[in-house]
Amino acid sequence: MSKERLVILDGNSLLYRAYFSMRLLTNSEGLHTNALYGFTNMLIKIKEDYKPDYIVVAFDKKGPTFRHTEYTEYKAGRKKMPPELAEQFPIAKDILRKFSISIFEKEGFEGDDLIGTLSVFADKNDIETFIITGDRDALQLATDNVKVVLTKKGLTEVQVYDKNKFIEEFNITPNEFIDVKGLMGDTSDNIPGVPGIGEKTAFKLIQEYGTIENLLDNIDKVSGKKLKENLTEYKEQAIMSKKLATIILDAPIDLNLEEIKSKSELDVDGLREIFLRLQFKNILNKIPELNEVSSTEQVEAHDELEIRIEEVKAVISLKKVVNDLEGEVYLLGDILDGSITSKTSIDKLYINNKENNYVININELLNENKEEVIVLLRELFTSTDISLISHNVKHIYTSLINLGIRPKDIKFDVEIAAYLVDPGKKEYSLKTLIEGILHNNIEESSIDYRSKEAFYLKELYTYYKERISEMNMNELMYEVEMPLIKVIAIMEKQGIKVNKEKLQELSEKFSIEIASMENEIYDLCGEKFNIKSPKQLGKILFEKLDLPAKKKTKTGYSTDAEVLEQLMDSHPVIEKIVYYRQLTKIYSTYVEGLKNVIDIDGKIHSSFNQTVTTTGRLSSTEPNLQNIPIKYEMGREIRKVFIPDSEECVLLSADYSQIELRVLAHIAGDENMINAFKEHSDIHRKTASEVFRVPVEEVTSIMRSNAKAVNFGIVYGIGDFSLAKDLGITKKEAKEYIDTYLERYPKIKEYLDKVKDEARETQKVTTILNRIRFIPEIASSRKMVVALGERLAMNTPIQGSAADIIKVAMVNVSRKLESNNLKSTLILQVHDELILNVYKEELKEIEKIVKEEMENAINLSVPLEVDLNYGDNWYEAK
Repeated sequence: MSKERLVILDGNSLLYRAYFSMRLLTNSEGLHTNALYGFTNMLIKIKEDYKPDYIVVAFDKKGPTFRHTEYTEYKAGRKKMPPELAEQFPIAKDILRKFSISIFEKEGFEGDDLIGTLSVFADKNDIETFIITGDRDALQLATDNVKVVLTKKGLTEVQVYDKNKFIEEFNITPNEFIDVKGLMGDTSDNIPGVPGIGEKTAFKLIQEYGTIENLLDNIDKVSGKKLKENLTEYKEQAIMSKKLATIILDAPIDLNLEEIKSKSELDVDGLREIFLRLQFKNILNKIPELNEVSSTEQVEAHDELEIRIEEVKAVISLKKVVNDLEGEVYLLGDILDGSITSKTSIDKLYINNKENNYVININELLNENKEEVIVLLRELFTSTDISLISHNVKHIYTSLINLGIRPKDIKFDVEIAAYLVDPGKKEYSLKTLIEGILHNNIEESSIDYRSKEAFYLKELYTYYKERISEMNMNELMYEVEMPLIKVIAIMEKQGIKVNKEKLQELSEKFSIEIASMENEIYDLCGEKFNIKSPKQLGKILFEKLDLPAKKKTKTGYSTDAEVLEQLMDSHPVIEKIVYYRQLTKIYSTYVEGLKNVIDIDGKIHSSFNQTVTTTGRLSSTEPNLQNIPIKYEMGREIRKVFIPDSEECVLLSADYSQIELRVLAHIAGDENMINAFKEHSDIHRKTASEVFRVPVEEVTSIMRSNAKAVNFGIVYGIGDFSLAKDLGITKKEAKEYIDTYLERYPKIKEYLDKVKDEARETQKVTTILNRIRFIPEIASSRKMVVALGERLAMNTPIQGSAADIIKVAMVNVSRKLESNNLKSTLILQVHDELILNVYKEELKEIEKIVKEEMENAINLSVPLEVDLNYGDNWYEAK
């Protein structure tokens, strides 16, 4: 008969481990959740892997213990628990209770003492015990029956010790490990030990003498004058340190096997509520009980969400529905062929208005009477009598545009609002928002799933409308992001034409260049090999060519971009390899890759997303036209394949000049920089003059280039180390550049210090239009994470404001084109640049409109300037 099994969790240790092993996470309330997420996942895995009969968790109790009485400096100097971790402890305990797991904590005792007492109790009752902890102190508790599981990376890497395993590895008994700790001390607990004795010496002495007491009785036999002196002088400290390191095995706690029996019953409702609040969707899915609803609950859930749904399958019924709609209309759409812009169409619409819920099969109705259905859809999406509220409405817009309908701006898109309120989330699906904000869960398998989602739109709209207002983002939401949805839909629909012959020509040119570069690399290395294989490349570079290896991975030498950058001056082949990598990447992504995404109309319709970046910039996918590498001429040539719609047109590029530096000058209010822009000076030449203390006319091209790096480096919170690396100068020189820069532009330094201080206080920053980015990193207890947070705090208001400005420009330019009934259209947005397909007869008018609308998008204390160029392809226009 197999033994019963007890699992004892070290609550403090595991929560600390979970916290530091994951990046900071927050839910929509701003509550930190990373430790809870890691801890709960550990808990689920432990229950699955160990299948315990009993499971308990021990925690430290706040306040002094008997060890503090023994030694007042015990644990002195230990860093205070990070507040973002401390706030997660009460919730962790609540989760444990709802899992029916017993919690042990006792004033005057540490969690280790409770673990020790529990393990002895279990051992006496012949119960197999596993202590799961990240604390090596627990190794003293290992016996034949008690196993200590030391965690390294969560539960993926652990070391398990029973008594025999411990003796085999350390050549002492677990109990003698206490004596080792007494001699070597413990810096984390501020146990002093004996000066001069480290871990290696401590193990050696206890292996020879068994205990501290026996060692002290035999000091004369110890070799080493200094060691003898220290043992003699610090006898009492050694004995005290041993006492401090000893885990108590008889703490006064009530132990009842029946009470700590592992319960199968979970507080299903309580756990579901907590995990919905924490937005732990993955964890909900891992626990079957939380996704199973009893027949009683099903009835109750059905009653709660019971909505009368009218299916609309006839054109005459659609006409009645459209005529009856008024006020606020909550609308969702199912889309067909959403990945192909030219084929995107509406399958079904789900509408909630007052007490009515409709499912409208648009696809079927269009087959029945296309002309009349289009008339009714146009009425629905252009009516001034109704206000449309939706979620992810862009694809609906695209479908309508494909039908020749130009919809009005909808009132509110819940997805956009959710993004503005908390821009750091991975996704903003309706299911996630209903679960996380409303704490409701709809079964995706239910027939009326989408209708219920439409039903819940009203509650989400009410919630987010209030949040947007509270956070002072009404202008950003209603005047920028909402009208931008339609602008993007039209832009995506328009697409950008591709010169297929030129693309094929480039394909052949790249193939020749790649082959040539391969041969040059082979010649320099003295043999042929797979350049794309990091393993083979590593052997060539670090074994055959004997270059200094910078770092290793599990599979061999690292040959990543950072390593190659460090090796750039070591051998001429490095530059060739870097260029080869760029070539092959451009070839696969933008030469061969573009061929696969050309639509039937001969155009590429990139998808632009408003809810991806934390700074507010648009992202481009399928394909990403914002990231075409332009460092090398071969990369810039890719732009030659993008052409106007016809010979009657040209491509117009409108690019903001140094917009981020202008935003910085405005936000910081630095008169020197403001005046430079007002005087239309070359800002980099002006900065070079200031930094290098020479007249403007004596600034060299190298000085200007270095000043440009400082200008943009300051925007991105660059330090002297990074600047030195970028410019190939000493750290001291880089520091002088930065110091002189900040001395010449004093308000810039004042602003950067101020924004970091405000971020530390509020853990957020804002842009000119009050776009918010949360920066929990700045409150971390880890220096590297704090440094990242400070860089984000300095850069985000600048980069985010630049994003706001170009979005305003896109909206205003598009409105002007539409109101003036012009044929020319906006087709692409790339960072600070707009690309338009312009009919030649409209060119002068378009240039005037674009320049005027872009330069007046937002009123700054410095002028916004736009560079206009046009040509027969994007390369020429740029």
